[in-house]
Amino acid sequence: MKLTSLVLIASSFLAVSAFGVDPSVAKVPKVTQPTGAFRKDSSVSSPLFRDPTVVRGGAVPGWAAYNDALDSKPLFTKAMTSLVGWGLGDVLAQIFISGGPFDWKRFVTLSVFGFIYHGPSGHYFYNWLDGKIKGTRAQDVALKVGIDQILWCPIFMTVFFTYLGLCNGDSFNTIGNKIKNDLLSACQGSWKVWPIVHAVNFKFISSKHRLVFINAVQVAFNMFLSLIGTK
Repeated sequence: MKLTSLVLIASSFLAVSAFGVDPSVAKVPKVTQPTGAFRKDSSVSSPLFRDPTVVRGGAVPGWAAYNDALDSKPLFTKAMTSLVGWGLGDVLAQIFISGGPFDWKRFVTLSVFGFIYHGPSGHYFYNWLDGKIKGTRAQDVALKVGIDQILWCPIFMTVFFTYLGLCNGDSFNTIGNKIKNDLLSACQGSWKVWPIVHAVNFKFISSKHRLVFINAVQVAFNMFLSLIGTK
């Protein structure tokens, strides 16, 4: 058995020597360290990697500047956001639903409403609501949605119809009849859309972004309001 082992060992050395390899020296391949952009410690300086210390606006152009404006001038920025949302909603309503010549007075009236009331009132109302009811638990979200739709919605719609009536030169009697006839249908239209929207809003959206989220959804809802408000 020992003789067999010695023969095998000797055969191995002979085979290695035959291929010109010195068995006494074990050469380990040298692993070269990556240089330049491929080194782990060069991620900050390399143009191929983002600098983790820099806050970027992401893929949406102007998003960083918009957030800066929300921080520095929140009331004005939210008012402008609502101006765009209401104006765009009416443009789409006139093009795709109403038809006929473009009504510039109606467009300006609704855009101004977004600027002078929807944006500012939303700023103060949602800041107040978030201050009174903190957290994103299911019961907190449900309570916020309930307050928004049961209390705030009728108030908002009443102001909306009153504003349109005053812009049209209607008497207070005519405005009162408009509110009496259309307030419930306007609120019912809201209740079909906004509870689920606000559930997402109060659960996942930060307080300062609530109005931009609302306006993104409200472009479609404003088409409904522009029609019911001007019929």
